[in-house]
Amino acid sequence: MKIRNLAIIAHVDHGKTTLIDRLFKQSGVFKAHQEVEERVMDSGELEKERGITITAKNAAFTWKGVNINIVDTPGHSDFGGEVERALFMVDGALLLVDASEGPLPQTRFVLRKALEKNIKVIVVINKVDRPDARIDEIEEKILELFYDLVTDEEQLNYKTFYASSKNGWASSKKNVKGVDFNELMDAIITEFPAPKVELEKPFSMLVANRVYSSFMGQFAVGRIESGRVEVGQKLAVINENNEVKEFAVTALERFAGLSTERVDEMEAGNIALISGAESIEIGDTICCAENPVQLPRLKVDPPTVAMRISVNTSPLAGTEGIYVTTKKLEELLEKACQTNVSLKMQKTASPEVFLLKGRGELQLVILLEELRRQGYELMVGCPEIIPYEKDGELFEPEETMVVDIPDDMIGVVTQLLSDRGGKMDMMEHMHASSRVRLEFTIPTRGLFGIRSPMLTATRGEAIFSSSFKGYIPYMGKRFSRKNGALIADRPGVSVQYGLFHLQARGKLFIREGVKVYEGMIFGENNRVNDLNADATKTKKLTNMRASGSDDSTKLIEIKDMDLDEAVVWIDENEWVEITPKNIRLRKAELRANMREVIRSQD
Repeated sequence: MKIRNLAIIAHVDHGKTTLIDRLFKQSGVFKAHQEVEERVMDSGELEKERGITITAKNAAFTWKGVNINIVDTPGHSDFGGEVERALFMVDGALLLVDASEGPLPQTRFVLRKALEKNIKVIVVINKVDRPDARIDEIEEKILELFYDLVTDEEQLNYKTFYASSKNGWASSKKNVKGVDFNELMDAIITEFPAPKVELEKPFSMLVANRVYSSFMGQFAVGRIESGRVEVGQKLAVINENNEVKEFAVTALERFAGLSTERVDEMEAGNIALISGAESIEIGDTICCAENPVQLPRLKVDPPTVAMRISVNTSPLAGTEGIYVTTKKLEELLEKACQTNVSLKMQKTASPEVFLLKGRGELQLVILLEELRRQGYELMVGCPEIIPYEKDGELFEPEETMVVDIPDDMIGVVTQLLSDRGGKMDMMEHMHASSRVRLEFTIPTRGLFGIRSPMLTATRGEAIFSSSFKGYIPYMGKRFSRKNGALIADRPGVSVQYGLFHLQARGKLFIREGVKVYEGMIFGENNRVNDLNADATKTKKLTNMRASGSDDSTKLIEIKDMDLDEAVVWIDENEWVEITPKNIRLRKAELRANMREVIRSQD
């Protein structure tokens, strides 16, 4: 068959999206005179802002008469569910590894998943033109990684390429600069197998993704496992509860370049987009209506982190965005869980509060940021680890964390992570630079909010990542921040005079002219306990004035807290209020006379 289905898998920032850009240019997807933005596959607004791939995306190009379907997968461990979903549609994978950083935790995770599914792998050591490249060392580490993970000795026979995605070349020979990607694209055809399919059997396809078209509605995306399909054909959907619903195919499309094109029929081995089913979820089976047979359902690793999501109940609710009712919020979360198989939603004892579970704090924050940008208002609680019960005992997840830092920062990083329950397992000096790589085992809860203090402690020099390692005995409540909060004791508008006299008591989160309400948090106290204070206090007027006797009320620089920082700063009895215009912190109980200011350090 003249079809190849492959995924590009790598750790975050190892260059896979840039590699796809160059493959498209060389294969003729982009015309010679066409101007194309960098990292064209990172099409989402948040992806462009953060410089990471968040959702797996499909594209296709033709090389020497072979149609190559390609899937760009996320490199961050929080979006591992997207990688697992993508691997259900492919037969081969390009594993990108940075020539200096080498295999990192997410590299191990995605490679393990690929080898478990017996997917053929080609290794691409990228950025070989870096001045600190360690190609020989990296090759040894990759081989060690394969030895740890292979399920069959044949998987050790992988081909290696040496590439510079940025400069548009790859070579099969070490220390030999290539001219273009011809050799790599030829290897994709010769090394990766064609899809193993059964054309004579009835049609069947596992739904691995869903996309929406404003013209044709919802499309189910997946690789056709057997048979053929054509427009107008009668098919059936088998859902998670084994319920069978029939439908007629209203449209059939395939990937072409960065978009799709209409076709009248498709056969097994192709990645298809099928429209016509009213309701369909990722993991469902689409099959022949006459004799419906369910395929093994798509399964991914369970979620490890949860957050409480609630309707906005603050005094300012509905003033800055679309006020989300309980029913609407439930619909939004259910839709998100259907689109992303690694997300789960659970109802709680309180009808307006839901528990959203995912792979990591970043994955959940990205979803909330997307809802915020769509105009919705809601509230979110702090991230909590999800205990795992076995034989009547509770366990919690722990992770392997790798930190790449200058060698003069070992002490400060070790102290930071040990305070969060981390234990150093390994230290490796980089021979080509003055940097060192540390490997820690740390509870998942210890990673909540680690980004800001890590970058502050290392002056922005740290490169770090983590991946799930296993379970340890449950340690009780999550780590809490050390200090209390400064809480508004009355509604009004913040005044510079009042804030000036409070900035000595702690760190302020707001400036003058900001609406506040009773129970809203406007700063962090210097002490352990909370402090109710008046942010709206004005200077009393008198008829006495003298030159130079008035107090200077200049505020020190105030840093705006973003959503990532806010959700890990709050305690269990606090909420982050999210609106399209503002992110506010508040107490669950707004009334000052109904809550304590003494904080428990359990």
